[in-house]
Amino acid sequence: MLFNDRTRTDDGISVASSSRAHATDAVAELSRQLGDRPLVLVLVFFSPNYDARELAPALEAAFAPVPVVGCSTAGEITPDGITDGSIVALGFAARDFVAVAQPLPGLSTLGMQAGQDAAASAVAKMMARAPDSALENTFALLLVDGLSNREEKLVSSLSGGLGTIPLIGGSAGDAYRFRSTQIIRDGKAESDAAILVLIHSRCPFTLFNCDHFDPTGIKLVVTEADVDRRIVKELNAAPAAAEYAAAIGLRDQPLSPMSFAAHPVVVCVGGDYYVRSIQKVNDDGSLSFMCAIDEGIVLTLAKANDMTGRIEKSLMDIRTMIGEPQVIIGFECVLRRIESELYQINHQLGSIYQRHRVIGFHTYGEQFNAMHLNQTFSGIALGR
Repeated sequence: MLFNDRTRTDDGISVASSSRAHATDAVAELSRQLGDRPLVLVLVFFSPNYDARELAPALEAAFAPVPVVGCSTAGEITPDGITDGSIVALGFAARDFVAVAQPLPGLSTLGMQAGQDAAASAVAKMMARAPDSALENTFALLLVDGLSNREEKLVSSLSGGLGTIPLIGGSAGDAYRFRSTQIIRDGKAESDAAILVLIHSRCPFTLFNCDHFDPTGIKLVVTEADVDRRIVKELNAAPAAAEYAAAIGLRDQPLSPMSFAAHPVVVCVGGDYYVRSIQKVNDDGSLSFMCAIDEGIVLTLAKANDMTGRIEKSLMDIRTMIGEPQVIIGFECVLRRIESELYQINHQLGSIYQRHRVIGFHTYGEQFNAMHLNQTFSGIALGR
């Protein structure tokens, strides 16, 4: 079934989308589609083509007093599949959900204790509003400035205050421009910020993450790095970009986002491999990464497997666990989007997302419990 029956009255989550060019027109269309039933939260993912400073107050005016939170994207996943230049919204019905939004401004100066305290404050508010069993049926959703370089520290600090509450989320994007990403809440747009939302659900849910890479035998050791800025200067005691290019067979060709998407590097943690995505080549021949990096770690070159097959299996497994989902909120790394375009499977992926009722956006990184990940499809599926 294609995801075009967005007005189902038996679902606790309503979905709306618009590709109108002007923010006010797009918001009006979202408002019409979401209707007038009582909501506790409106979650939005929007193209950076919209001026967030215009969009945020327009959303606030349209949906107040319902809180509206969201972020800019590197591409949207809507009821029509994979798109660009659009805005998609999810409305959480008051009959099925309780929501608490906790702003996290000033990420660059937010300390570990402050993050833990913010999460604990959100948990206390949830316990005051929801039934006694609230924490057993609650998940945390996190949206983060995707250019902050603070995701690892943030999820680590939040985990201390969240306890056993599972966390899922994505890093905001700006269509691969790497200039400014936006978080919106309370009618305002801001960078250097995040928003944590606790959602108590009467519906079953499950978190998941999926990738499609297998390690090879090619190793690259980080021998010099600027850890705070996620920049690797040397690999195997050689200039980083040149050494990486040689490892993937592009010694005489320029590196590009497509190179990074098709040839990621992974690290082994606890027997499992996790991608450490490369963002760009710098003028000095160093490499900027989208995840934390450190001197001495061993990076392994990975090779791509069947992207469509693996995500299809993951989404089918969800149906085994919770039945047909009413919606899957998906956070997909922008490098997967670039890779799917490179191999011309974007339309095929979009069809898979439509069949499985996926709504979400392309990210600059994914949050999964206490981890910040790259080049995955991570998300939460909500059943009926």
